[in-house]
Amino acid sequence: MEEQKTGNSCPCRHKHREGEEYQKLLRRLNRIEGQVRGVKGMVEKDAYCTDILVQVSAISSALHAFSRELLANHIRTCVVTDIQNGQLEVVDDLLVTIQKLLK
Repeated sequence: MEEQKTGNSCPCRHKHREGEEYQKLLRRLNRIEGQVRGVKGMVEKDAYCTDILVQVSAISSALHAFSRELLANHIRTCVVTDIQNGQLEVVDDLLVTIQKLLK
């Protein structure tokens, strides 16, 4: 994980993702984006409420799967690297992130 400073002295963290990880995440997001557009179309066409709700539930599940994948990649790469470099505060950051995800 790389930390960079922006013009306003805000520490911004960035992570370069390798080709396969990057492509896999983008494919998931593109699929989710398509699902959201589909729900929008259903609303525009006055689809039945429960039909829309089923699709919204599918989107929610897809977003959760995306989050799990991203979290797993984060642990395997950023967290492991930071621990190996003696930056143990990454564990506290990870715990805060997990708590937010479990809300």
